[in-house]
Amino acid sequence: MKYHQFMVVFALAVLTGCATTVRGTNEQVTITSSPSSATITTSLGHHCEGSPCIIKVPRKKEFTAYAKKPGYRPGSIFIGTRVQRGGAVGLAGNVLVGGVIGVGVDAVTGAALDHYPNPAHIKLQPMSRRPSSRPSAPRSSSSGPTS
Repeated sequence: MKYHQFMVVFALAVLTGCATTVRGTNEQVTITSSPSSATITTSLGHHCEGSPCIIKVPRKKEFTAYAKKPGYRPGSIFIGTRVQRGGAVGLAGNVLVGGVIGVGVDAVTGAALDHYPNPAHIKLQPMSRRPSSRPSAPRSSSSGPTS
Protein backbone atom coordinates (compact mmCIF):
# COMPACT_ATOMS: atom_id res chain seq x y z
CA MET A 1 0.00 0.00 0.00
CA LYS A 2 2.83 2.43 0.76
CA TYR A 3 4.35 1.71 -2.65
CA HIS A 4 1.02 2.57 -4.30
CA GLN A 5 0.76 5.88 -2.40
CA PHE A 6 4.34 6.73 -3.34
CA MET A 7 3.59 6.10 -7.02
CA VAL A 8 0.50 8.34 -6.90
CA VAL A 9 2.47 11.17 -5.29
CA PHE A 10 5.35 10.67 -7.74
CA ALA A 11 2.98 10.68 -10.74
CA LEU A 12 1.29 13.88 -9.53
CA ALA A 13 4.66 15.55 -9.05
CA VAL A 14 5.78 14.59 -12.55
CA LEU A 15 2.52 15.39 -14.33
CA THR A 16 1.81 18.77 -12.72
CA GLY A 17 3.93 21.88 -12.89
CA CYS A 18 5.46 23.18 -9.70
CA ALA A 19 4.44 26.78 -10.31
CA THR A 20 0.94 25.64 -11.26
CA THR A 21 0.66 23.77 -7.97
CA VAL A 22 2.29 26.40 -5.75
CA ARG A 23 1.23 29.73 -7.33
CA GLY A 24 -1.97 28.88 -9.18
CA THR A 25 -3.03 29.97 -12.64
CA ASN A 26 -4.80 33.22 -11.61
CA GLU A 27 -3.51 36.39 -9.97
CA GLN A 28 -5.12 39.39 -8.31
CA VAL A 29 -4.30 42.68 -10.03
CA THR A 30 -4.99 46.01 -8.31
CA ILE A 31 -5.86 49.03 -10.46
CA THR A 32 -5.95 52.51 -8.92
CA SER A 33 -6.58 55.94 -10.36
CA SER A 34 -6.08 59.55 -9.49
CA PRO A 35 -8.40 61.06 -8.82
CA SER A 36 -9.79 58.07 -6.99
CA SER A 37 -13.21 56.60 -7.58
CA ALA A 38 -12.93 56.56 -11.38
CA THR A 39 -14.84 53.81 -13.20
CA ILE A 40 -12.43 51.03 -14.21
CA THR A 41 -12.95 48.58 -17.09
CA THR A 42 -10.58 46.13 -18.79
CA SER A 43 -10.16 44.64 -22.24
CA LEU A 44 -10.97 41.28 -20.60
CA GLY A 45 -14.46 42.48 -19.61
CA HIS A 46 -13.97 43.41 -15.93
CA HIS A 47 -15.86 46.42 -14.55
CA CYS A 48 -15.54 48.30 -11.24
CA GLU A 49 -17.64 51.33 -10.36
CA GLY A 50 -14.75 52.96 -8.53
CA SER A 51 -11.06 52.62 -7.93
CA PRO A 52 -9.23 51.00 -6.34
CA CYS A 53 -10.34 47.94 -8.28
CA ILE A 54 -9.07 44.42 -7.56
CA ILE A 55 -9.64 41.83 -10.27
CA LYS A 56 -8.73 38.17 -10.65
CA VAL A 57 -6.99 37.50 -13.96
CA PRO A 58 -5.45 34.40 -15.56
CA ARG A 59 -1.67 34.74 -15.17
CA LYS A 60 -1.05 34.29 -18.89
CA LYS A 61 -3.48 37.05 -20.02
CA GLU A 62 -2.16 40.51 -20.87
CA PHE A 63 -4.76 43.27 -20.97
CA THR A 64 -5.47 46.99 -20.97
CA ALA A 65 -7.22 48.77 -18.08
CA TYR A 66 -9.27 51.91 -18.73
CA ALA A 67 -10.38 54.63 -16.30
CA LYS A 68 -13.13 57.24 -16.78
CA LYS A 69 -14.46 59.99 -14.57
CA PRO A 70 -16.65 62.99 -15.46
CA GLY A 71 -14.57 66.13 -15.92
CA TYR A 72 -11.41 64.17 -16.82
CA ARG A 73 -9.94 62.75 -20.01
CA PRO A 74 -10.17 58.94 -20.14
CA GLY A 75 -6.92 57.12 -19.35
CA SER A 76 -5.52 53.64 -19.86
CA ILE A 77 -2.57 51.42 -19.00
CA PHE A 78 -1.31 48.19 -20.56
CA ILE A 79 -0.72 45.39 -18.06
CA GLY A 80 1.67 42.76 -19.38
CA THR A 81 3.12 39.52 -18.06
CA ARG A 82 6.65 38.35 -17.30
CA VAL A 83 8.39 35.58 -15.41
CA GLN A 84 9.03 36.78 -11.87
CA ARG A 85 11.12 35.39 -9.07
CA GLY A 86 8.36 33.13 -7.73
CA GLY A 87 7.73 31.81 -11.23
CA ALA A 88 11.43 31.17 -11.79
CA VAL A 89 11.58 29.16 -8.56
CA GLY A 90 8.63 27.08 -9.79
CA LEU A 91 10.37 26.46 -13.10
CA ALA A 92 13.55 25.43 -11.28
CA GLY A 93 11.50 22.98 -9.21
CA ASN A 94 10.16 21.53 -12.43
CA VAL A 95 13.65 20.84 -13.69
CA LEU A 96 14.43 18.93 -10.50
CA VAL A 97 11.12 17.12 -9.94
CA GLY A 98 8.74 17.40 -12.85
CA GLY A 99 11.14 17.59 -15.74
CA VAL A 100 10.05 18.67 -19.18
CA ILE A 101 6.41 17.77 -18.57
CA GLY A 102 6.19 20.07 -15.54
CA VAL A 103 7.83 22.91 -17.45
CA GLY A 104 5.33 22.37 -20.26
CA VAL A 105 2.37 22.45 -17.87
CA ASP A 106 3.57 25.72 -16.33
CA ALA A 107 4.16 27.24 -19.77
CA VAL A 108 0.66 26.32 -20.96
CA THR A 109 -1.10 27.53 -17.80
CA GLY A 110 1.03 30.67 -17.41
CA ALA A 111 1.66 29.82 -13.75
CA ALA A 112 5.25 31.09 -13.91
CA LEU A 113 4.07 34.58 -14.95
CA ASP A 114 3.18 37.70 -12.96
CA HIS A 115 1.36 40.79 -14.18
CA TYR A 116 3.19 44.10 -14.33
CA PRO A 117 2.70 46.72 -13.30
CA ASN A 118 0.80 45.39 -10.31
CA PRO A 119 -0.54 47.50 -8.75
CA ALA A 120 -1.29 49.53 -11.87
CA HIS A 121 -2.07 53.25 -11.61
CA ILE A 122 -3.92 55.44 -14.11
CA LYS A 123 -3.56 59.21 -13.72
CA LEU A 124 -6.44 61.11 -15.30
CA GLN A 125 -5.94 64.61 -16.68
CA PRO A 126 -8.62 67.26 -16.08
CA MET A 127 -10.41 68.43 -19.18
CA SER A 128 -9.18 71.89 -20.07
CA ARG A 129 -11.77 74.57 -19.95
CA ARG A 130 -11.90 77.18 -22.61
CA PRO A 131 -11.13 80.66 -21.40
CA SER A 132 -14.33 82.47 -20.67
CA SER A 133 -15.20 84.96 -23.38
CA ARG A 134 -15.84 88.34 -22.00
CA PRO A 135 -18.54 90.33 -23.68
CA SER A 136 -16.92 93.02 -25.77
CA ALA A 137 -17.46 96.59 -24.82
CA PRO A 138 -19.69 98.42 -27.24
CA ARG A 139 -17.66 100.22 -29.83
CA SER A 140 -18.25 103.88 -30.26
CA SER A 141 -19.02 104.78 -33.77
CA SER A 142 -17.35 107.82 -35.05
CA SER A 143 -19.43 109.80 -37.40
CA GLY A 144 -18.04 112.55 -39.42
CA PRO A 145 -19.23 116.13 -39.17
CA THR A 146 -22.86 116.47 -39.89
CA SER A 147 -24.06 119.32 -41.95
